[in-house]
Amino acid sequence: MWAVPIAILYAFNNNLFPGSIDISPYSLTLLSGLLAVVSVNVVIAIYVFMAMKEPSGRHNPDPRFLAKVEAKSNQMQENSSATYKKEE
Repeated sequence: MWAVPIAILYAFNNNLFPGSIDISPYSLTLLSGLLAVVSVNVVIAIYVFMAMKEPSGRHNPDPRFLAKVEAKSNQMQENSSATYKKEE
């Protein structure tokens, strides 16, 4: 999918589309850039659609990871409360 915008730019700049030979170089650059930007947005929309279509209940976080995050969060809270008490 990442190749679509590059292919559009290449095709326009090398006159691979019918009728693109009759367009001025300035207009050709603008048109190819605009179509490349539109194709990037279409690719992003497809990725978002595929992500939204994926079931959310299928993924379960790793319990070890959750335990590490909780321990780190508790440690940070203890450190911040100890720092706050020192300042008083």
